[in-house]
Amino acid sequence: MSTLTVTSKGQVTLRKDVLDHLGVQPGQRISVDKLPDGRVMVSAERASEPISAVFNLLKKENRPALSIDDMNDLAAKGWAGER
Repeated sequence: MSTLTVTSKGQVTLRKDVLDHLGVQPGQRISVDKLPDGRVMVSAERASEPISAVFNLLKKENRPALSIDDMNDLAAKGWAGER
């Protein structure tokens, strides 16, 4: 258990071992929930990945990316039952 000291401004500093346990890096956010019995629950906020993280997810190595027209042609053939 870690003991923290409250400053005159009402702030506390979490020790490195606590931050490591939470998996928090500088610049990341921590959420604090007040529980009814006077305790608090501290947890790391987990940001969802940006939409750009999925770019090139399905791209195969050594194969050029499909153009929009190519994708539309493939979709039309699929709907027509062609392969």
